[in-house]
Amino acid sequence: MASPVRPRGRQINAYQLVALLLAFVLVAGVGGVLSAGLLVPLAAGANTATDTAIEVFDELPADLEPGPLAEQSRVYANDGTTLLATFYTENRIVVPLDQVSPYMQNAVVAIEDRRFWEHGGVDIEGIPRAAVNNALDRPTQGASTLTQQYVKNVLIEKAVREDDAMAIWEAREDTLARKAREAKLAISIEKRMSKEEILQGYLNIAQFGASSLYGVETAAQHYFSKSATDLNAVEAATIAGITKAPSKYDPTRNPEESQKRRNIVLNTMYAQGYITKEEYDTGRATPIADTLNVKPVEVGCQAAGGAAFFCDYVTKVLVSDPAFGETEDDRTTLLYRGGLDIFTTLDPAMQAAAVQQAQAAVPPNDPSGLEDAIVSVEPGTGKILAMAQNRPFDASQDRAPGTTAVNYSVDQDHGSSNGFSPGSSWKPFVLAEWLKSGRSLYERVNANSRGWYNSDFDFCGVHAPNERDAWRPGNSDGIDNKGRITVLQATYNSINTAYADMESQLRLCDIKATAESVGYRPSISAEKENGVRMMPSMVLGTQNSSPLQMAAAYATFASGGTYCEPVAITRVVGTDGEEIAVPPTRCDPNALDPAVANTVTYALQNVMTQGSGRGAQLEGRVSAGKTGTSQLNRHTWFLGYTPQVATAVWIGNAENDVEMRDMVINGQYERWWFGSTLAAPTWKAYMDQALAGKPVVGFPEPDWGRVNAPAPPPSTRDRGDDGGENGGGDEPPPAAEQPAPPEQPAAPPAGADG
Repeated sequence: MASPVRPRGRQINAYQLVALLLAFVLVAGVGGVLSAGLLVPLAAGANTATDTAIEVFDELPADLEPGPLAEQSRVYANDGTTLLATFYTENRIVVPLDQVSPYMQNAVVAIEDRRFWEHGGVDIEGIPRAAVNNALDRPTQGASTLTQQYVKNVLIEKAVREDDAMAIWEAREDTLARKAREAKLAISIEKRMSKEEILQGYLNIAQFGASSLYGVETAAQHYFSKSATDLNAVEAATIAGITKAPSKYDPTRNPEESQKRRNIVLNTMYAQGYITKEEYDTGRATPIADTLNVKPVEVGCQAAGGAAFFCDYVTKVLVSDPAFGETEDDRTTLLYRGGLDIFTTLDPAMQAAAVQQAQAAVPPNDPSGLEDAIVSVEPGTGKILAMAQNRPFDASQDRAPGTTAVNYSVDQDHGSSNGFSPGSSWKPFVLAEWLKSGRSLYERVNANSRGWYNSDFDFCGVHAPNERDAWRPGNSDGIDNKGRITVLQATYNSINTAYADMESQLRLCDIKATAESVGYRPSISAEKENGVRMMPSMVLGTQNSSPLQMAAAYATFASGGTYCEPVAITRVVGTDGEEIAVPPTRCDPNALDPAVANTVTYALQNVMTQGSGRGAQLEGRVSAGKTGTSQLNRHTWFLGYTPQVATAVWIGNAENDVEMRDMVINGQYERWWFGSTLAAPTWKAYMDQALAGKPVVGFPEPDWGRVNAPAPPPSTRDRGDDGGENGGGDEPPPAAEQPAPPEQPAAPPAGADG
């Protein structure tokens, strides 16, 4: 393959002299200072310039500083190699010239500017033709060197970056004025940049295909699934031919036109000595379809498949956090133009398991119309390891049926979800305060049903007027008078009546403080500042939260008392290879006394071995967890953890609070669905799969002083309930004993969720 020959100096020959004189006559005929200014690029092309011409031409802009090019940003899983999604306004990967094959470099020079290595930024052989066309009111053509084309693209890129519509129009207008400006700027660029730098800039900035395909590296990866450094002559000729009309010559859209154009480029390369006769003949004889190995180009989270909702969460974190830019527009620009490599916490294997089990529990097209979500958090770090739901992601305006853009796992700010009432999965927060206050698991409380008024609870000085009707929580098994039972029994059987009695012995503000310290957060934006809504019914989880935040709160128990805010982004690297500071992981190692946290875990282990979570016991490892069912069984949960992973499973209807009774879900009929019915076995199936091959780790010992008695024999177990104030539950009695649900729940206190 021949290499380009570059003259050491610029010489003016007879032909150039004639062209210079002809250009002078033509531009003089057009008239005006602007046209006369063309003498400067003409003279520069011949390496001779006059002071008089420079004075005239000085009225045109002279300086152009190429700014950073818009590049694609990429989001990766925690292994650093699994690409989840790509974001861009211009799909571009910038590479240095030494990472572009010589074939590609020569193909562009041959077809676009054969005198590139000789001229000083403008080509005097083409300018007269441009001037004539302009004078005859024809479209300007020819005359644009690679340097001038680079200038034009830099001007457009700068205007787009600054959102200057007028500047975009001026950079694209088909006039002699634009040609003159480009000529002067090209001369300036040639004085400051080497030919290699200009060629590198052009190869990275030019458009090489439809659908925002920019730069040779992106084109090479898209059309041929290889890097630009590995392009052969035929592939290089294909790409080089596209830029003249990116839509017309895109080989994936118009292969016939693209092949014709490719052959023209091959012919030009051969004529100029860049390829051999054999390379030329072989290239022309090769159908373009035989050369392509197209790798689809997709933008945004749609391409992330099952990880799309996690991807969407990552983008919302980045765009909303001031750590990534002063304004939301700045942060959005950084994502779509900044060429970032964004490394996240997502575990690909766990994510695959979460997607599989979410869709296995409730198929996306299930006639029940229910949805579900699974989200996992690493205790002690807050890292989000998995985030999945059964409905496929689709953020387009004409969304396909059965899809959604709402992320059920997260809050209103980050996923447009209002969250869901967690039911009795809220009880461990009350239990934590019970233990903090000096009480024990074997202390007995009254589990008999009774009516409660605000005056029966300590609101810490906050005025709470009594309501007319009493709040009367019941148990789902219909046995509301269970006598005095231990707190441990009340926990593993999720007895509402007992927990109401426990709550009456504590201060509501202390329960609120403990729940918030552990990590409970409301999901609705307007409620976040005030946190837990203080009311007696809060013990039954009447205030909406998100699966992610509930998992993070349970991770506090798993970690021995350290609460960490959920984190999705661990590292961000810019185009220069330098890391961009990400918000530090915010953990509170003093969120809960380790003795209290480990004793809560002990109680929740009993849920798995002798309570409502028996169906969720893991294979060969210890676990702790809690079922949750909201009032009238509208939402069902299972929250559980090992020392390595805390996971929330939610199942319900995200659009409407549908009562899950007399319902067939995934082919199975139940009169009433509970957290123990489907959410718990789904949690088990996922966790067994997600933890396969990981070390078996035990929990720390509880504070036996807070346990305060040996475990009771199995014969003392009660079957209990969970959930809402008067309905719901996670461990229903046998079908023959199951009572009819109440037609109307008792009225909650003022401000309570129903």
